[in-house]
Amino acid sequence: MGPVQRFKKFLGWRSAPKPHITLNDEFYSHLAPFRLPLILTVLMMLIGTMGYMIIDDFPLMEAIFQTGITFTTVGFGEIAPLSDAGRIFTITLIIFGFILFSISIGIIVEVVKRGEFQKTAKERKMLYEIARLKQHFVVCYHNEYTIQVTKHLRANHIPFVVVDPSEDLEAIAKKYHYPYFVTAEPHTQEGILKSHLSSAKGVITLADNVADNIATVASARLYEKEIHRGQPYLIIANAKSNEDDQKLLKLGANKVVTATKLLAQRINAMAARPDMENLLQEFLYKQDTPLDMEEAKVSKTSWLALKKIKAARLRDVANVTIIGIRQRDDKFIPMPNGETIIMPKSKLLLIGTSEGIAKAKSLIRRKEKPEELKYV
Repeated sequence: MGPVQRFKKFLGWRSAPKPHITLNDEFYSHLAPFRLPLILTVLMMLIGTMGYMIIDDFPLMEAIFQTGITFTTVGFGEIAPLSDAGRIFTITLIIFGFILFSISIGIIVEVVKRGEFQKTAKERKMLYEIARLKQHFVVCYHNEYTIQVTKHLRANHIPFVVVDPSEDLEAIAKKYHYPYFVTAEPHTQEGILKSHLSSAKGVITLADNVADNIATVASARLYEKEIHRGQPYLIIANAKSNEDDQKLLKLGANKVVTATKLLAQRINAMAARPDMENLLQEFLYKQDTPLDMEEAKVSKTSWLALKKIKAARLRDVANVTIIGIRQRDDKFIPMPNGETIIMPKSKLLLIGTSEGIAKAKSLIRRKEKPEELKYV
């Protein structure tokens, strides 16, 4: 480690994450038209400097200065008397300077007119911003589902990147307030790398046809293995039929939402148990409710492993209630009583305020019995 790196480490400085695709080649390729004017400028400065030194015996710095003010036609005049040959040489420099200036302006106008440089610069900036995201969701394909899903993600302050091959994605993103977006097919390497899937929490694929969803799910799982990711991606997909539902689950989707099935469940809940539906509507779907519901995993090293629920005392210290336990074998125990044993690697379904749940999770993660519980 060099001295600069040591100094940065001492100050706690960290290098900003870089995108997997930087677009540097594309960015600099748009600057290629400026090479000729730059080369000619350097060449003219060199010729002018040598000319003044040879013709009128100017010292080096005076020759450079005289060439600069002449070549750029700023009109400062002569810094020292010039011979006739020197004046002819000066006129020549002025003419070539004007020609070169005109060429440069034409190139700038042409580059700006094409718009490719600005487009690449914007995309490059976007990729660097996406690279800084952590635990974000990659939302694939823009449609009505995407609009609603991203609205809730945004309201819950969950970062996300929308990936869609549409050429109008920039205008769409502006209209629907997508902070980060990538114009690419989500299942391609370009889409995966540009959306910085390596640092994402998961993928939400909402294509209108199941083939795109299948390709996206399969690509995400393959990429997961390729980078040897420890924590699997959370992959959520939509489907139009039970058959498509099963295909996506077999390919590796964690959850598959079927619109017709979900609609039927909601209507059935409204008809059969309207009070329960009202309760869910109140705290599960509204954004301004003080109530929240989350799962908390009990690790093997947690002090709560193999203890009874009543020993947790979460209601007393965090005002949180355990309303269910999902065992390691995926068996769900609803409304467990205080005598229920909490097994290692099980998940507790907690209900309470966001602050209370956060505190409860912190208590559950500890290896030793928390001090707070000794006084309740």
